[in-house]
Amino acid sequence: MQIKQPLKASRESVTNATRRAQIIKAAIDTIAELGYDSASFARITERAGLSSPRLISYHFAGKQDLIEAIAESVYRAGAQFMIGRMEQQDSAAGRLQAYVEANLAFLREHPKEIRALTELGAHLRDASGEAYSSAGHQEPGVRELEELLREGQRSGEFRDFDPRSMAVMIRSAIEAAAPRLNGPHALDLAVYSREVVTTFLTATTGQATR
Repeated sequence: MQIKQPLKASRESVTNATRRAQIIKAAIDTIAELGYDSASFARITERAGLSSPRLISYHFAGKQDLIEAIAESVYRAGAQFMIGRMEQQDSAAGRLQAYVEANLAFLREHPKEIRALTELGAHLRDASGEAYSSAGHQEPGVRELEELLREGQRSGEFRDFDPRSMAVMIRSAIEAAAPRLNGPHALDLAVYSREVVTTFLTATTGQATR
């Protein structure tokens, strides 16, 4: 009996995690298609194939809790997508190129997630309950980039420049692509990625790239 109880708890934990992931995916699809305001629990329930909206309420305290879980899920997936590619590189310049290419590739390969995240932007709140600002949203990525750029300066790969200013510019170039994935002003992300990489490798190394 002492062995069965932990196993039961573990199975319940896996089941709950699976159901939460199912709800998050259905919410992403619903918000991406209909927009935030029309993405009611009833519509998400239907999309997820659940029997009742109460099942969403069981796993999430409310819509705010759900959209925060969506944002966390997309950010986590993006980080894993990026880190896996950066770890394959053995130079700061290679990691910077992988960082830019992976970020833009994630936008291209996960359009529903990006549309949903864009819809959620005005409704997300930080720990104090304040609305997220674009600067606040970018800050974790800016800090990660700062460290990568400083690493390249320490190794002698990158020239002398202000890492924070450069990091802000790189993040801004990536963020600017998100609202231009579709529509009459859509970018060719493969071309855009190549140009962003060329621009910032030239800017950081002080040498023109081909």
